[in-house]
Amino acid sequence: MMCALSRNLCSLLACCIVLLLPLQTGAATAELAPVKVQGLRGAVPIEQINPPGRYRQERDHGPADRDFVQQPPLIPHSIQGYQITANFNKCMDCHAWQKTKVSGATKVSVTHYRTREGQELDSVSPLRYFCNQCHVPQTDAKPLVDNTYQRARGLR
Repeated sequence: MMCALSRNLCSLLACCIVLLLPLQTGAATAELAPVKVQGLRGAVPIEQINPPGRYRQERDHGPADRDFVQQPPLIPHSIQGYQITANFNKCMDCHAWQKTKVSGATKVSVTHYRTREGQELDSVSPLRYFCNQCHVPQTDAKPLVDNTYQRARGLR
């Protein structure tokens, strides 16, 4: 069995070989072509406001399928002009439990009426009060970057 000192020396020797190998092969002196990096802001400097792309919120329709198991539901209607402040939440006009029978809207999940410790509350938890922190309206916006994302297998 190797002692700790021998193991440390072997690790140090292995690191030196890895670091010195490019010098011997000439790879360290080869010039690399500069890589052009393009951010999502495009050519807009950070000091300037980058105007949002042109997209439209989709018209009212039924709930959309989810793409992963814990995905918050997407909002299937426009929320333009909705007020959500510390004193008022327009979403609760339709989605509060006592109003869903009349509005036909989906009830707010029971998880939104609990504290972190699991204590049941009479109203929506302050942690869950600002709906659009998690829920977003559907749009016709295209992905910002190419990707190969696929829905969760159990949701296909």
